[in-house]
Amino acid sequence: VFNAVQANSISSALNNAYGFDKLYVGLAIAGVTALVVFGGIRNIARVAEIVVPIMAILYLLLAIVVLVMNITAVPHVLSLIFKSAFGLEQAAGGVTGGVVAAMLNGVKRGLFSNEAGMGSAPNIAAVATPTPHHPVSQGFVQALGVFIDTLLICTATALMILLSGLLEPGSGLTGIELTQQALSTHIGAAGMHFVAIAILFFAFTSIIGNYSYAENALTYLGAGNKFGFTVLRCALLAMVVWGAVQQVATVFNAADASMGLMATINLVAIVLLSGTVAKLTQDYFSQKKAGQSPTFHAEDYPELRGQIDADIWKR
Repeated sequence: VFNAVQANSISSALNNAYGFDKLYVGLAIAGVTALVVFGGIRNIARVAEIVVPIMAILYLLLAIVVLVMNITAVPHVLSLIFKSAFGLEQAAGGVTGGVVAAMLNGVKRGLFSNEAGMGSAPNIAAVATPTPHHPVSQGFVQALGVFIDTLLICTATALMILLSGLLEPGSGLTGIELTQQALSTHIGAAGMHFVAIAILFFAFTSIIGNYSYAENALTYLGAGNKFGFTVLRCALLAMVVWGAVQQVATVFNAADASMGLMATINLVAIVLLSGTVAKLTQDYFSQKKAGQSPTFHAEDYPELRGQIDADIWKR
């Protein structure tokens, strides 16, 4: 489902910038994705992985330029964000449920942005080598990812949109098209093209990443065979094409339902593991306080025996 959202962003951005038909864009994305997941042509994904950090840095730099250009209006916009986020204006106007509605929408979009609590990010953390060599250090890296993704990049986008003056309820201008138009207001037509190219790389790497998550999960569940992978890959391509031609509200509603299900399951696991997490965190800071480089000792956690790969945590 999440890949449908990514495909929708790509097709909408390219349609808005270049007039490309959304169906053809969806088919093209599905074709390139098929080359990666069926044909094993990983170089396509590797190129995108190299370009994405560069595009992210350029995007943030562009946001800074826009903020500097409109520096006098920034305090008002930040105030507007705060009041709208907590429903203060709605509450003052006697509209019940304003706070809940605003916060609920913020939670949904924030959850989609950083995936915190959904259990998907650990798929990436699991293949990384933490430094210091301790699980808690990897946890801090994941927390930093939430900060960069949501508080920096998403806030930068929100500020550029609000500073453009294009956000009008009921105007029909939403999603990636709103971001493109907003940036065009600030820097001209180049803004629309930049967002289209950036979202192409951002969203495509997300599609490949989401597939990797699903493939790993399928293998863990014992269905990692040729038939299982073929069904998964066909479903992936179908969702890409479907998402490319749907309305943005449709794909986000589907994503919200999926996120709710994932978070519900994962939060139960988090609660069950909270004792171990607390013990790990205490161990990490105890070693730091003693002037040591925190190192995980698997033998200190008998409750995890048989549940972790001891070879990963060899000293």
